[in-house]
Amino acid sequence: MRSLTILGSTGSIGLSTLDVVRQHPEKFSIVGLAAGQDVVALAEQIKEFKPEAVSVKDSDSAKKLQALLGEYKPEIFYGIEGAATIAATEGSDMVVSAIVGAAGLVPTVRAIKAGKHIALANKETLVVAGQLISDLVKKYNVQLLPVDSEHSAIFQSLEGHRIEDVQRIILTASGGPFRNTSAEELKTVGVEKALKHPQWTMGAKITIDSATMMNKGLEVIEAHWLFNMPAEKIGVVVHPQSIIHSMVEYIDGCVIAQLGAPDMRAPIAYALSYPERCKSGIQKLDLVKIGMLTFEEPDTVKFPALRLAFDALKAGRTYPAVLNAANEVAVAAFLDKKIGFTEIATTVEKTMQAHKAYTPIELDEYLQADKWARETAQKLIG
Repeated sequence: MRSLTILGSTGSIGLSTLDVVRQHPEKFSIVGLAAGQDVVALAEQIKEFKPEAVSVKDSDSAKKLQALLGEYKPEIFYGIEGAATIAATEGSDMVVSAIVGAAGLVPTVRAIKAGKHIALANKETLVVAGQLISDLVKKYNVQLLPVDSEHSAIFQSLEGHRIEDVQRIILTASGGPFRNTSAEELKTVGVEKALKHPQWTMGAKITIDSATMMNKGLEVIEAHWLFNMPAEKIGVVVHPQSIIHSMVEYIDGCVIAQLGAPDMRAPIAYALSYPERCKSGIQKLDLVKIGMLTFEEPDTVKFPALRLAFDALKAGRTYPAVLNAANEVAVAAFLDKKIGFTEIATTVEKTMQAHKAYTPIELDEYLQADKWARETAQKLIG
């Protein structure tokens, strides 16, 4: 049996992970759960899965959770330090890292140092501190298994093949809700439209990232660290049906792809049970019913966020951390209706242009770049 701790248990990835666990009580057990402020949902999860310890966003949330609990009362922590404590809890052998944004970095680092295998859904961890995480994974001899559907697809398509035979890896993108929207119209699109993703059900932040194509840019940087691929060997194609989750092209011209319904339970189940497979509960793929799979080049003029991510990857040093932090601030401002949709990428670009990059070594140095970028982006927004 594999014992799990889930960071971000009330988010979309956390809920999907618990659904996979629910289907296989003989394979998986829950040791710890970390959530934000949705204490009602967390209380229900505690009642069902009986974790030993949990964490919430702040002390007020901890008090509210305590009042909601019945006879079973796990130990309650809060804040980033609380999530990090949960991540290192004894008794679990795998941590599902699904806290949204750079907030997932510190708990993931703590989990690795505690010798936990990582099922990584928090792409920002590698975007912000890819070199640090890669070094720690080697030092503590733990597995880093991708949960993002695209990286899981690449991981599966690489299985049994030599990495030196890879010509390039190809990430697929749905194109988001504004694939056919003109650049002029994008200036006036609202939050409600941006949150209507055509294929996936996700949280607000990642849905906006998909609409700007920043999400794909972050995945490009994540792929670089997961698979040790330079930017020149990472490609992106728009695939609106979201059936092919990603591909690997080999030097002999052959391309291996992984297909499946757009449901995150499949890559989650693969990461949890690797190297075995288990039922995930997703619907079977009916290619005849789908009928057609199409592909397009991404428009980096209309969606400059993807270009900015490639720029950050190539420039290295602290640029990816700055890219991510500025984007988080800008997306939050858009969701609060303080800036327009196209101003998200503009804010990120101006923040990157103002940054004096350096080569970080310690965790604090990565966090300093993150803090600087947030403050700078906030000033630009006003």
